[in-house]
Amino acid sequence: MPQAPERPIRTGLVESAEEVRQMLRQALLLAAEQGGRELCCMDADFVGWPLSDPELLDALHHWALPHRRLRLLAADYEALRRVHPRFVQWRQLHDHVVSARAYDPVEAIDRGQPAPQGLVLAPGLLAMRLWSPVRASLSLRDSREEALAREWFDAIEQRSADSFASSTLGL
Repeated sequence: MPQAPERPIRTGLVESAEEVRQMLRQALLLAAEQGGRELCCMDADFVGWPLSDPELLDALHHWALPHRRLRLLAADYEALRRVHPRFVQWRQLHDHVVSARAYDPVEAIDRGQPAPQGLVLAPGLLAMRLWSPVRASLSLRDSREEALAREWFDAIEQRSADSFASSTLGL
């Protein structure tokens, strides 16, 4: 797929639910279109994320090459299954790139500093932190912000368990 032209993306802090959703969509599209090897996403349930957006799913489809990895962390995936059936289908088609794990929300609280409720990290490109449903911040190519986001994500992932299988087997 030819390199898509870089989209203008708003960085800094936004403080409304609609702006947070737009920033999430732009960050995920940019990460998919720039073709980084890894994309880390964390949220309690991903319900407020634009995961049913056809343009985003198409970009993720083109991004999902065998050497890439989408690392998902959620407290619970049941709401995602109900709200984003298109993403669930995408996940089934692209199981080879998805690692989905569940964490205990109590473990996600960083007692040393304010901890975001969600995160998008595309190493070498962007770090987005969701502080609340109506407040988020985004930085591009900021190694300090990326390192903090990576450390936080990895610490929670280490205390998580596999979840959100691409298919369920019944007896």
